[in-house]
Amino acid sequence: MKLDATDLKLLRLLQQNSKRTTKEYGLLLGLSVTATYERIRRLEKTGVITKYVALVDKKKVNRSFVVLCHVKLTQHTKDHIAQFEREVLQLDEVVECHHISGDYDYILKIYVGDMEAYRDFMVTKLTALNHIGSTQSAFVIKEVKNNTEIPL
Repeated sequence: MKLDATDLKLLRLLQQNSKRTTKEYGLLLGLSVTATYERIRRLEKTGVITKYVALVDKKKVNRSFVVLCHVKLTQHTKDHIAQFEREVLQLDEVVECHHISGDYDYILKIYVGDMEAYRDFMVTKLTALNHIGSTQSAFVIKEVKNNTEIPL
């Protein structure tokens, strides 16, 4: 889908604050309410906009201990990869899972309350998954930048 300059500006505005009214976006874009509404609907229908979410303060919900965990599988067969990916989708603590290149096969971003909660997660959930050969964990000391916006 070809996006024009107005689409890109609208997407930037929506990424910054999706709670504005169609009228407010229209005023910022120099468009009518109807034209703005139609653009948003088109972006949704074509899958450019995939969903709307509320960003939650990790500290206020006791999930401020952030871990980046590298996972190496025992074998790289199609079945092992598919099974691991299906199983990791069921782990609520894992907020991101990326299949990567390099020494490890996956990197997981995990939110838990503290080190004890992470140990419990590792022992009872993650290492209980089939075909995990090894893991390496890195603990976030300070979140320097965490942006949900895609640069456009």
